[in-house]
Amino acid sequence: MLIDTGDTAWMLVAGMLVLLMIPALGLFESGLLRKKNVVSILSQIIFGLALLSVMWFVFGYSLSFGPSQDGMIGNLDNAFIKGIPWDEPLEGMTIPGVLFVKFQMMFACITPLLLSGTIAERMKFKSFIIFISVWSALIYYPLVHWIWGGGWLAELGVVDFAGGIVIHTSVGMAALAAAIVLGQRRGFGPAINIPHSIPIAVLGASLLWLGWFGLNAGSALTSGALPANIALVTHLASSVSALIWVGFSWMRTGKPSIVAGINGAIAGLAGITPASGFVSVEHAFVIAIAIGIFSYGGVVLIRDKLKIDDALDVSSVHGIAGIVGALAIGIFASAAIGGVDGWLYGNPDQLWIQAVGIGVAAVLGFGGTWLILQVMKRTIGIRVDPEVEDMGLDLAEHGEAAYADEEEFRLTPDDYLQKQSKEK
Repeated sequence: MLIDTGDTAWMLVAGMLVLLMIPALGLFESGLLRKKNVVSILSQIIFGLALLSVMWFVFGYSLSFGPSQDGMIGNLDNAFIKGIPWDEPLEGMTIPGVLFVKFQMMFACITPLLLSGTIAERMKFKSFIIFISVWSALIYYPLVHWIWGGGWLAELGVVDFAGGIVIHTSVGMAALAAAIVLGQRRGFGPAINIPHSIPIAVLGASLLWLGWFGLNAGSALTSGALPANIALVTHLASSVSALIWVGFSWMRTGKPSIVAGINGAIAGLAGITPASGFVSVEHAFVIAIAIGIFSYGGVVLIRDKLKIDDALDVSSVHGIAGIVGALAIGIFASAAIGGVDGWLYGNPDQLWIQAVGIGVAAVLGFGGTWLILQVMKRTIGIRVDPEVEDMGLDLAEHGEAAYADEEEFRLTPDDYLQKQSKEK
């Protein structure tokens, strides 16, 4: 096939939109956290973006999309992007090979960085960097190969349009494991869950919403009717889920919450992601209702009932939402849209196939994360000292403050600890 300039132009824009989502994630998360940990989150996001990009270039792409080794993993034939053409498309595509590498690189960056919302305010910076590196190599790259790279789950018939299984299910279950291994933050409860800047969080969520059109519609790898439908499906699902979250929050607290609104919007985006290229707008509306209900219910169960400190509810907003959307493929997918039929169109087997893919991603995400963190906990350690946690990771770990005009942020870490000692 020849390179199509229209498809190439759209994919250049789509890749930029997904890149925008990464600093947007930092704004969203830091706005919802305490002001003494803003620099910590932003540092994890920006440093992680750079590191994960290099990993993808050196060996990540090759392990994910390189020639399959018995359906389990790619080889290193494409290490350092060797053999990927800059002026020709890969098989079955109409965009330059290097552009596909770049687009998938953004997925490889944002996926492990979603876990920053779980471990926020209590994991050492060096431990986080090691964690996301190992997690990418042992969990993300294999999952990509199994489903998107022609591996054994793809051969089984599992489909995932833009990452509900590969990204959101694996990350959501990883978030649950990480929260359990790390334990609660000091003073866990309503007092430490008050956002320090709702406007910053809303700005981040809005940019994520915008960038998600690149993530979902870009996954069509072409311009035209399919990405147009995906864009509408994506926006509708986010809107419906946001309304459901605000409605539930209003009923529980007596007041409509903007924080619930933006979390609900993100849940809707995450949930519709796997199904966005397979379903009609009408069915997306139904799917989004389920996404909103189950993801909000997950927060109530995990944080409020079980007291698991997943700081920004990644396990529910991404994990549960992604599972709902991936299962919905097995019910609502239409071959007329994405080439796959679900139960509604006479193919009930697709539901059970999707369940297998979800189960594999959930077990690998939870079990793999638990093992990685247990090894790290017993070797280099994963959690900051109590004094550092009380002080905030910004000064103690980075020597920088997001809001340097405040008196306590003009202190050095040693001065701060001496002040705390005197006050006690």
